[in-house]
Amino acid sequence: MDTTSGTLDEALERLHATGPEFRGFLANHGPMAVEALVRHGRANAVHRWLDLYAAQLEDVPSPRTPLTDANWREALGDPLRVTDWTTYLTRQVAERPWREVLAEWWPRLLPGIAGAATHPVIRVGHAVRTLLEQGEEEPRIVELAHAIGYWAARHTTLPVSVQPRGTTPPDAALAGLPHLHGQRLSVVEGLPQLAHTEGWSDAADALRAPRDPEDARDQLAALVRAATHRYLDYGHGDEILLVHSATAPNAVLRTLPVLPRELWAPSLTAAWAASAALTSVYSADEPLPALKAGAVTPEEVFERAAAHGDAHAIKMTDTALDVASWAADGDDRALAAALRSQELITPGEG
Repeated sequence: MDTTSGTLDEALERLHATGPEFRGFLANHGPMAVEALVRHGRANAVHRWLDLYAAQLEDVPSPRTPLTDANWREALGDPLRVTDWTTYLTRQVAERPWREVLAEWWPRLLPGIAGAATHPVIRVGHAVRTLLEQGEEEPRIVELAHAIGYWAARHTTLPVSVQPRGTTPPDAALAGLPHLHGQRLSVVEGLPQLAHTEGWSDAADALRAPRDPEDARDQLAALVRAATHRYLDYGHGDEILLVHSATAPNAVLRTLPVLPRELWAPSLTAAWAASAALTSVYSADEPLPALKAGAVTPEEVFERAAAHGDAHAIKMTDTALDVASWAADGDDRALAAALRSQELITPGEG
């Protein structure tokens, strides 16, 4: 990561002058994409990428009514209050350690992980990774506040409850979920249908209950790996939304080190619920033919993502590289899943 030029901090400051969404509901992926670009050695491309991406972004929405410790509950899940939320959380991280603020808000927001198609929690994960690995410069702490505030504004609970109590590992649990067939649905249209999908709750609850916090962390990593691998074969069901079936649990995994251990198992449950929901609603029924990618290195795969330019392809590749790094000999399926995202996603879609 380029820690001397301040490229990431400059980009974040530019992005904090824009709203978290545009065109009514599309998430601003800028903070997540520029963090991934800088982390993977492409700092020199950040401002050029951002110049193109920012052309579609909108100004920060007008504030409504200031939030306080006494009245924040009335604004939870209200996207019209997003600037009230980011102002409130920015003030909190200015007055208290960011880890303390995050630990306080995490359990409050975790039930609403599905909000805005999981973009807020993904944004939190990118912010936490930077703070842990590269230092606590002010723009990075402010970015965490913006991410938490966005999550609070878009807090949305799933229409079904999930409680892992079975014996099934994440890869088999994902494969055993029922699908909504033959539909191209938005998140708003798709997720409510889970409540009427026969067998969904039983299949989701079949995930093995974690034995302890370390087991919850290991299962979360296994979920990220399984969702990444599954995208290689079934990502064409919805090439954009299925990216989040992997990137959302990976964001949670990145955040675990700064959370109290008693929150690790609930974090697995929430991440699993979101990933399972997206898989059921958007996964294709039949797999794609094998991708003939040849031998590629992680560096080459990310270079292709940067050249592709779409924020979802960059984020999917970023997660796939995490998965590949966990295996001693690499993970060809994870790298191929990243290449599949670059193949399926039209440049400039997100």
